[in-house]
Amino acid sequence: MLGIMRSQSSSAPSAVAVLGIGRMGTAIAARLAERVPVVTWSRSGSSVPGVESTATPGGAVKDVATVMLALFDAAACRDVLTECLQDMSADAIVVNTSTTGPDEARALADLVQQTGRRYLHAPVIGSVPQVRAGNLTILVGGPTDHHPHEVLEALGTPIVVGAPEDAAALKLVANGVLADCLLAIRQALRRVDALGQGRDAALTVLEQTPLSGLVAAKRGRLGAATHPRGGAQFTIGALAKDLALLGRATGAAPDATAVIDELTTRGSLRADDDIADLCTVAAPITGSRHEFADAHLAVAPGVSVASEVLSPLHAYAMGHATGFAEHFRDAFLPTAHIEGIRDGEFVSWDLDTYCALFDGPAPDEQRRRRVIESVTVSGSIANATMRLQHGADTFIDMFVLVRADHGWRIANKVYHREPRVQTPSTEPAVVT
Repeated sequence: MLGIMRSQSSSAPSAVAVLGIGRMGTAIAARLAERVPVVTWSRSGSSVPGVESTATPGGAVKDVATVMLALFDAAACRDVLTECLQDMSADAIVVNTSTTGPDEARALADLVQQTGRRYLHAPVIGSVPQVRAGNLTILVGGPTDHHPHEVLEALGTPIVVGAPEDAAALKLVANGVLADCLLAIRQALRRVDALGQGRDAALTVLEQTPLSGLVAAKRGRLGAATHPRGGAQFTIGALAKDLALLGRATGAAPDATAVIDELTTRGSLRADDDIADLCTVAAPITGSRHEFADAHLAVAPGVSVASEVLSPLHAYAMGHATGFAEHFRDAFLPTAHIEGIRDGEFVSWDLDTYCALFDGPAPDEQRRRRVIESVTVSGSIANATMRLQHGADTFIDMFVLVRADHGWRIANKVYHREPRVQTPSTEPAVVT
């Protein structure tokens, strides 16, 4: 039965052990340490300033009333519990905030309860800022008599949802909704780019839509001119893990799974990136006909090449279409140079200089067209030619590509600029 958990005792809570000192575990330990004695343990040896830590999980759980798990997955929970269960007080309660599958939550509950100790599965909705403010939503599954009300309420609002497997299932539903919202923001930003609108104004408008909370929380990353690295609050790797659990439990992979897989395979996303970056990196390549309507890019008839070779060319075209440096950085190696004749003078730009030339999409972007006219692959290297129809000018770009650590990238580009010759009958149509 659903219900908000209310304190049944005004007595101060006893000591708490927090096992797992990642982003969430660190925030949880710091928040609780303001109210109750806390001891921590982490396999990595991490610690929280001002909070006692131990070398083993068994050392952390001795003589505490509540053992909180803040671990990555069910396997880690099982390993740690197996190592320290016998060191816990007989009346200790295990509160597991980790996200797991429903079957895994039930198995963990059985593992703890067969020793006579109590288990609550308590995954949370919210991230580090919500922990610090004490306004997490905590989905509590398991027997709620004599449980640590004060500890949970120091972190947010506990909501009783049934058994451990119910709490796990509903957390996966919540994270599935989060992924759906990220895809909706991603699509909205693609439309913003296609319409030539500024990112800052568009985000202000999106904050007035049903996506408002997520846009406001992630606005700093959504509006960044380049792809930020580091500082993630909820990582792509963690979201991908949760979506895999949801897909396994429901028998249908969430839509975001395929997008994340494509972007991480291409190297556009990394496991330690923030989930907001899913909204902003270049769109994945889909379909056997190489359709890139978002960049007004087409492939000439007769040109056939693997999508992983075409992906940096697509990112390059997206850079021209949007003016966002992140797309060029997805396309080029950091050491790349762009060379050609500009205003009668030879120029040779490094990547930073080249990216600085762009400031948003061109006013006539909707009328611009780009065609990949040739691609030749020779083992780990390739060359390609692209014709760009930009207003009154035609650019011929020639690329040298190489298969690097994170897939194919453009090593160098040379270009030629000439007045446009109107030959509409010979241009392949862009599918829109």
